[in-house]
Amino acid sequence: MGMSVGGAKGSGGGRRRRGGKKAMMSEINVTPFVDVMLVLLIIFMVAAPMMTVGVPIDLPETQAKALNSDTQPITVSVNPAGEIYLQETAIAIDEVVPKLEAIATTGYNERIYVRGDTNADYGTVMKVMARISAAGFKNLGLVTLQEQEK
Repeated sequence: MGMSVGGAKGSGGGRRRRGGKKAMMSEINVTPFVDVMLVLLIIFMVAAPMMTVGVPIDLPETQAKALNSDTQPITVSVNPAGEIYLQETAIAIDEVVPKLEAIATTGYNERIYVRGDTNADYGTVMKVMARISAAGFKNLGLVTLQEQEK
């Protein structure tokens, strides 16, 4: 009556694959993919504030609230030297209206932002705004910074 313990065939204790080779892992390792996506997310979060219009202007501060805008606005900038920029391209004052008419996609109802430096000549900013308004663009806005409490 001697039965051996653990010596019976088919006990399932030691399964082996054919050939003794390890089978290839068929699962996708997503850890490197997640790492790359997180790095890209951080890069875009840092770079996004720097993607504003590139003309360096010291904007005046006001207590006005920020406007919501879904589309990229058309921006006309006047720097302290009196140079006029449409988006990031320097233009002459006589070219402002024809270039705006060429750019405006939705017609004369499109919002146009005028950015005037704090030290810019008031007359130059007003001449630019008057020409834009006289051309039929009625949706003008002045860009300022939010006033900081001191």
